[in-house]
Amino acid sequence: MAAPLDLSALAGATLAFDLDGTLVDTAPDLVGTLNVILQEEGHAPLPLAEARPFIGKGARWLLQRGFTEAGHPISDDAMGGLFERFIARYNAHIADESVPFPGMVETLETLRGAGARLVVCTNKRTDLSTNLLDALNLSSLFEAIVGADAAPAQKPDRRHLETAIARAGGRPDRAVMIGDAAPDAGAARAAGVPLVLVSFGYTEVPVAELGADILIDHYADLPDACLQLLAACPRPNETL
Repeated sequence: MAAPLDLSALAGATLAFDLDGTLVDTAPDLVGTLNVILQEEGHAPLPLAEARPFIGKGARWLLQRGFTEAGHPISDDAMGGLFERFIARYNAHIADESVPFPGMVETLETLRGAGARLVVCTNKRTDLSTNLLDALNLSSLFEAIVGADAAPAQKPDRRHLETAIARAGGRPDRAVMIGDAAPDAGAARAAGVPLVLVSFGYTEVPVAELGADILIDHYADLPDACLQLLAACPRPNETL
């Protein structure tokens, strides 16, 4: 049996997590809401596997990509009303079928126990993100939840990630971004923050092509990945 990892190097580091497709498998409820709106508009629903990659850039993107895939692109005039209907319906069914990815809770508890600061950095609205994590009893794992509306710009803009790290009381030079898609990769690269991507998330671009420093297939691999990436980061003498 392998010896337990020494996680002491994680103390004071900030680990920023994307939400949809990284922490929680939200596709059933998001695509389910998309399909309700499609059907209300007289269009056929999309299979879950077909619409799953459209998640990750916010509800407006999911709506536009979903309707376009169904053969009915949304006009600018119609988007506002459809968006409001989507948000209302989704918020009412936000955790009907959404579940944490396997091993996520146990791994994050281990990381917190080692002294890491955990923060959510998501293009989902902050209120929806908080409602989802509250419904799943996960909010207490994080120092802060920073949606797209709580930052100067959303991922892939570096300011979203930098804002999330700061809200957790951390610094970019002792941080890791954990995500699943191009917005996470773009934000990490722009901010100069090491990047872990998960192979089980939502992305239209193959995850292997997104340039992760480390690609993991299961949460059990995350502590070691963070240790490897933080080993190249400075260890300040002062308390963060």
